Amino acid sequence: MPEFTYRAVDKNGVIVRNRVEDVSKQALIKRLKHNDLMPISVVSHDVIRKRGKTRARKRNINNVEEILKNVNTANLAQSRGKKVSTIDKINMALSKTEPLTIRDLSIFTQNFYLLKKANFNNIHALSTILESTENLTLRTILEDIIAGVEAGENMYVTMEYYSNIFPNVFSYVYVNMIKVGELSGSLTNSLMQAVKYLDDTEKLKRRLRSILLPNIIQFVLLIVLLIAGTLVAIPAIQSVFDAVGTTETLPAITIWFSNFVDGVIAHWYIPVAIIAVIAAAIIFYIHTPKGQYNFDYFKYVMPVFGKLIYSIDFTRLMRAMLLNLQNGMRIQDSLEVSKNVVQNYVMLSIVETAINNIYVGGSWIEPFEKAGLSSAMTTEMLKIGMQTDLSEMMQKLLEYMEIDMDNTMEKIMKTLPQIVYVIVGIVLIFFVLVVLVPCIQVYMGTFLISAAGV
Repeated sequence: MPEFTYRAVDKNGVIVRNRVEDVSKQALIKRLKHNDLMPISVVSHDVIRKRGKTRARKRNINNVEEILKNVNTANLAQSRGKKVSTIDKINMALSKTEPLTIRDLSIFTQNFYLLKKANFNNIHALSTILESTENLTLRTILEDIIAGVEAGENMYVTMEYYSNIFPNVFSYVYVNMIKVGELSGSLTNSLMQAVKYLDDTEKLKRRLRSILLPNIIQFVLLIVLLIAGTLVAIPAIQSVFDAVGTTETLPAITIWFSNFVDGVIAHWYIPVAIIAVIAAAIIFYIHTPKGQYNFDYFKYVMPVFGKLIYSIDFTRLMRAMLLNLQNGMRIQDSLEVSKNVVQNYVMLSIVETAINNIYVGGSWIEPFEKAGLSSAMTTEMLKIGMQTDLSEMMQKLLEYMEIDMDNTMEKIMKTLPQIVYVIVGIVLIFFVLVVLVPCIQVYMGTFLISAAGV
């Protein structure tokens, strides 16, 4: 009989660990739940033994030809639910043997896409990837997904559960891309979009880090030097002036900033309380329906990034709609299924209005036009598509949007460094006026002439 090592939490929140035998992982989980134990992890000893044999390989093999050499179908299950309590999240985090990263998910998605293109069914493809995956956390998730598929569930159901535990990996957008693919019958195309989404997101993060990180470090260092110079250098210079009896004084801006820093240090709790109250008020407001809507609208109209954020959400929506339309869905059903690929309240309200318009015999394109966020070109292309071939026109629209987003990104990459340089430059000028000018006064020694009465 197979052996398993499990970790579970009882009614009192105590974590228990044991090694037992059972006919299957699914049977063991049912037995644990029957005994009022909530499973955290259940690992087969076959998996543990394989771990030592596969250490020499890469964490996740990204060569499909090598994956195809190891094909097996798992028959495993784990308890799932729509919501995860805080204690379950903590216990799951503590029980993880390896971290799960975006790179792991990206490699899995790419491999899954390639296997689906090779006409593998879901269970066969997932089992193949499972055999070549060394990351134990990802193995556990894949086992759960396979068990769900074998039980008749869609993959996105299990992914939604794990999105509560790993929100930074199984993001809302990613999970709903898979959901759209499964519901529309175009999982292969959805996987291709998911691969592109993960790659584009990672590239964008790298580009932003390359621009922002060095400048942020410079900014922080300048702030530290400014405060340190004000607290150390300025009092020392003032004491020198007082000792020699010079009539020269420090620059007015230096005196003002020094008094300001001394006041903040002496009454630190006041600015801290003000910042805390403002932050709490903003967070509370954003978590209200009206506040969330206004915040999401600001994302679409904000300087520099607003147009790009809207274009990305609009493109995801149109791409998901196209998948559904190509599989014979009606427009209203396509909108209903596709709306979950975006999380912005403004976009969701536009989509809901579009669906309602269809039901009353109106135009579903009108809400996008009236919102004033889409360009005239995009709405006009959709109108032409309604009169000719909507699917074909949406493909052309997506090509146009891709070019437009690339152009917008290039403009942002050119503008963003200039904005950052301006901010750093202002801080640098302030540092020179407050700290360096008094230091130059001391270096030049003009205060000694004044002290001698000359």
